[in-house]
Amino acid sequence: MPVSATELPSRPEVDDRTALGPVRARAPVRLDRNENPWPPTSELLDSVVEQIRRATVGLHRYPDRTALALRVELTEYLTRQTGLLVDFRSVWVANGSSEVLQQLLLAFGGPGRILLGFAPSYRISRAAAAHTDTIYVECRPSPHFTLDIVAAVRAIAEHCPHVVFVDSPNNPTGLTLSHADLRRILDAAPGLVLVDEAYGEFSGGRSAVGLLHRYPTKLVVIRTMSKAFGIAGVRVGYLVAAPAMVDSIARVCLPYHMSTLNQAAAIAALRHHDGRDRPDLAMLVSERERVSNALRTKGFDVVPSDANFILFGRFPDSTVAWQGLLELGVLVRDVSVAHYLRASIGLPHDNDALLRAADILIDEGARSPTGRQ
Repeated sequence: MPVSATELPSRPEVDDRTALGPVRARAPVRLDRNENPWPPTSELLDSVVEQIRRATVGLHRYPDRTALALRVELTEYLTRQTGLLVDFRSVWVANGSSEVLQQLLLAFGGPGRILLGFAPSYRISRAAAAHTDTIYVECRPSPHFTLDIVAAVRAIAEHCPHVVFVDSPNNPTGLTLSHADLRRILDAAPGLVLVDEAYGEFSGGRSAVGLLHRYPTKLVVIRTMSKAFGIAGVRVGYLVAAPAMVDSIARVCLPYHMSTLNQAAAIAALRHHDGRDRPDLAMLVSERERVSNALRTKGFDVVPSDANFILFGRFPDSTVAWQGLLELGVLVRDVSVAHYLRASIGLPHDNDALLRAADILIDEGARSPTGRQ
């Protein structure tokens, strides 16, 4: 017979939570998940298939718990991409950057410990705090979503957080934190500072990896292969930090958490790209600027973005605007930022569909009169 969730002996705090992830909805144009819209090339697919074929010989064995081969490949990629020498002992991998964050809070958060975040921010940071019984404290943004560094330093002094979380480029705004402001946060923080660079390859800015030598006991840089590499389905995230921090995370990690197959697929993707020019990334950046400029011309407020998405508004009611776009066949993301929606940058024809739908919203009066006219 059917059993309701309220009849199960679960923890009360779990009963009050909702499952993570975007709203399930179908639309011809999907611009809600910040994915790389370009499908894998046939050459990349061939590389992945061949690497997995080789790995299948050992499928009767458990995977390498330390994912050593993948960490070495990531070290070589980071050295090429950032221009900084990285040691494989400073790299750790997990099933997406969300698992990386949860492992960090298992090691350095927990009951009675504080995670300080800056709104708006990556939602998983709050969820990971809840899952690890870490106290989550939020510092509100300055006008137009920029980080008020004075308020940030003041909040650090007030709450003495064990962990500070910063995403740069920020999700959902796309704004990048300057190295000068990041150093002020690092200097003020009494504990760890986690810098999420999931969209770093789209920004063209300097990676926080370059600050690791100055803050070896504080700084952790989190990155992912889901966005720029276009292999979100493989689920590979990683961090760069002092080897001692990597050792701490290994102590709280479940054994064999990375399958043999996703390690193999990620290695193939890293070897395939091999530091070569990425026309798909260049196209996404070009399309981001085209869409941003077009929306501004139509009178929308668009937050400057260094990522593969844009936050735009203003809408009298962002939920109503989200529904309106969905009914027009375009799925974007309501990120719970009043009067704004977030749209991933898709293929050119997907972006054209968004712009046509935006015109219809304007005609229907769905854009706020506070937007630039």
